[in-house]
Amino acid sequence: MFVRTPLRLDFPTRSLPVTRKLLLVPVLATAALAVGVPAANSAREIKVDDNYFVRASGVPTVEVSKGTVVKWVWKGKSLHNVKATKGPVKFGSSSMTKGSYAKKMKRRGTYTIVCTVHGASDQKMMLEVS
Repeated sequence: MFVRTPLRLDFPTRSLPVTRKLLLVPVLATAALAVGVPAANSAREIKVDDNYFVRASGVPTVEVSKGTVVKWVWKGKSLHNVKATKGPVKFGSSSMTKGSYAKKMKRRGTYTIVCTVHGASDQKMMLEVS
């Protein structure tokens, strides 16, 4: 025959002391997130529309941190591409009417981005990687 015995609690019922050092760990982790520590895989999306990047007027400057993945997304109906004509590294997409092109920015510096289909006078932007 099986007999159950009641569970005995042989420790005091008052709350146990917790060291301040252990409490400090989650507080510091939360504070680091609150001050804006960048995510490891941050991304930035840039619109590619008919004859402009980002917005319809002027030459926009987009600022990102080193390691950011910049993604150009085609929104217009015309043929466009993305080409870095000046900067620490040259890169570029094929010409297309829809879709996207992504590039992880591994080198700091200022990049001049143009659509070679329309030319720098019509479709140009600056990308600053810090």
